[in-house]
Amino acid sequence: MRKKMLSVLLTASMIMSLAACGKTEETGGSADTSATKTPEATKAEATEGAKTESGSSNQTASSDIDTSEHVVISYMTTGDKKDNGATEKVLEQLNKILTEKVNAELEIYYIGWTDYLSNYNLTLAQMDGTVDLVGTASDWLDAWPNVKNGAFLELSEDMLKTYAPQTWASVSQEHWDLCKYNGNIYLMPEDNYAQWTNHGFAYRLDWAKQAGLSNGVHSWQDMTTYFAWVKENEPDITPWDSDGTQYAQLASGWIASHTNYVAIDGLSTGGLWGGTKDNLYTVTCPFLTETDSLVEFAKEMKKWDEIGVWKTDVLNNTSSDNREDFKIGKTAAEQHHTQTWTDLVSKTPQNVPGAEVGFFYFGEETKNVVALSITHGAMAVSAGSKNPERALMVYDLLRNDPECYNLINYGLQGVQWDLNDEGLRIQPASYVQADDEIVTNFWWGRNDDLEIKDATRDWNAIDSLYATYDGIKIDYPYGQFVPDTDAIQSYINNINEIHNSYMKQIAFGKYQGTAEEIVAEYQAALKGAGIEDVMKELQTQFDALYK
Repeated sequence: MRKKMLSVLLTASMIMSLAACGKTEETGGSADTSATKTPEATKAEATEGAKTESGSSNQTASSDIDTSEHVVISYMTTGDKKDNGATEKVLEQLNKILTEKVNAELEIYYIGWTDYLSNYNLTLAQMDGTVDLVGTASDWLDAWPNVKNGAFLELSEDMLKTYAPQTWASVSQEHWDLCKYNGNIYLMPEDNYAQWTNHGFAYRLDWAKQAGLSNGVHSWQDMTTYFAWVKENEPDITPWDSDGTQYAQLASGWIASHTNYVAIDGLSTGGLWGGTKDNLYTVTCPFLTETDSLVEFAKEMKKWDEIGVWKTDVLNNTSSDNREDFKIGKTAAEQHHTQTWTDLVSKTPQNVPGAEVGFFYFGEETKNVVALSITHGAMAVSAGSKNPERALMVYDLLRNDPECYNLINYGLQGVQWDLNDEGLRIQPASYVQADDEIVTNFWWGRNDDLEIKDATRDWNAIDSLYATYDGIKIDYPYGQFVPDTDAIQSYINNINEIHNSYMKQIAFGKYQGTAEEIVAEYQAALKGAGIEDVMKELQTQFDALYK
């Protein structure tokens, strides 16, 4: 009922006020007329006029909007709150700007990392007005299930044009379409921020060259050669001090490197179901179909185990701090995603003179790279919000106003960050992490048009790898697929348990018997748990959506 009433009120107000949007609030000398223009025309104006010469925003929602009542907008994000008071000082400054521009202030509602998903969903389900803006994601924060459950507010085009005009103008129609469920928009995507979370191995390129890999590591076989050299020539270190939790990434990484498989996000941590680049909408499971490749994977991992790539107690190793050890030259590889590598390639040479850091990304051999879904980070409005219109106005400023953007992402200039002579972002000499670190976790509206590059990063290496990705990647193809798992969830749960149990053994070479035997046992267990029934149901849903 509340949604219907909001729609009626919006329609009435649009008729009376949208035509008068030439009478706008001026901030920086330029008036916003986006609510009366086509999205294409508005986008061009937003791109050209989003900043004044001084760097401040000059585009806000229409001054015809009644903002006479001061409101508090609660923004929910995942993360643990800091108790040092630094974030509150940033919010104090941010809220002065928000109050001036839209007569609102922002508070942060934290969902701590312990049991974060269940607490996140429980908070949304209460629909009691506790939160307004909600950071969400289609692949790790149940965005689509929460849409289906009615936790998020439907965002009409008129509503977005009126209350979030800069965001509306900057997002393409194609991307808005990917934020729709049953034809209606529910999410605002983080679609103008370059990030790559595809996994692979960061490794010591200088050591790889000494191992005879003059061009670096570009295949799993190269990794084997590299690890064997490290073990022989650097006997005091564990090549990869894994804590034993990366089995799913190793398995899916092997599949990406040896097939053209594209996994559906969110159904399982192992990426068990999906299509192929040449047949995207026919459901397959490579863990059933690629028997020979899985046998080779099991053999290769047994070889790594025998080389001593990891500690003998890898499956029970809880004391590893491999990433930090890599930065100081105590390990030879770190398995994680590209975003982590961007830190390692920048920081390791600072700690280890002469060190070079390469990245072997999974899928490199087959050029099988899939871009991150634009709803990996997205913002929604809670269906229980008492002030959804003002929430959109606040989000529009956080995402598009340079001053607000810097505060929510970086903090106070001169305290948390500053600029060097090259215009790159640095930490002031006075910065003390314990006292000055902030946590806002604004992962739902970052904007490359406003990002200030971190001076500590090796941007030559990063930009080069990103350019490689851009040349071979495909866009994530299943952005609008919202699987109905009610009838198959019990199967999926059992299959996930089986996959995890067997892959722990296979991926770390800790299985008994031959590679052929363990793969056959694993595949038989998957079939017994109903994996083929799950594939049939998913195919039915694919056919309904894509054919």
